[in-house]
Amino acid sequence: MNNSAFGGTWEELEKELFTPEEIAASNLRVALIGELIKARQEKGISQKRLEELSGVKQPIIARMEKGSTSPQIDTVLKVLAPLGKTLAIVPLDK
Repeated sequence: MNNSAFGGTWEELEKELFTPEEIAASNLRVALIGELIKARQEKGISQKRLEELSGVKQPIIARMEKGSTSPQIDTVLKVLAPLGKTLAIVPLDK
């Protein structure tokens, strides 16, 4: 598939622009955001209700879900707790 403006695939361009560590960090953020949104929706909780339960302001939750902010770990933990979730340290898949 060769449809990008520079003549290659997104994966090729991504590897030219970003280090493997940056790509891994981005993938982790995307996965975390996806799990946060999924957990909130599965519980049927609005962002506003999650604000009430977590103490994290709704605009911050919205920015987290859009991926337009890099929240502190304590903020992520505050938002995850009312959803019955937490973070875990696990081995990387190699």
